[in-house]
Amino acid sequence: MAIHKVLVVDDSRTELMFLSDLLTKNGMAVRTAQNADEAMKQLAEERPDLILMDVVMPGQNGFQLTRTIARHPDYSGIPVIMCTSKNQETDRVWAMRQGARDYVTKPVDGAPLLSKINALG
Repeated sequence: MAIHKVLVVDDSRTELMFLSDLLTKNGMAVRTAQNADEAMKQLAEERPDLILMDVVMPGQNGFQLTRTIARHPDYSGIPVIMCTSKNQETDRVWAMRQGARDYVTKPVDGAPLLSKINALG
């Protein structure tokens, strides 16, 4: 299944703009959310093919939200790639245990991220 629709969840407007621009230029439709509540609302409105998830956000963090999505019967099949400044191996392992499919650290390098996205499709 090719990735066409992506939900980007990040509390940083700069990151949202960067990732949206990168993905749009590569033929993907992008929706954004700045926190867990917005993300769940977006999921209910339109099911994406992929979620790019920040970890450090106000309220529910990305690890918690990824776990919620991975355990939700309607959303468990949606792959999540963590995009975060947390670059410790323990963070990566914890993300995978919560249900993430992959993990990239900020600042995000576009080419490897697109490669990971294409590998899912």
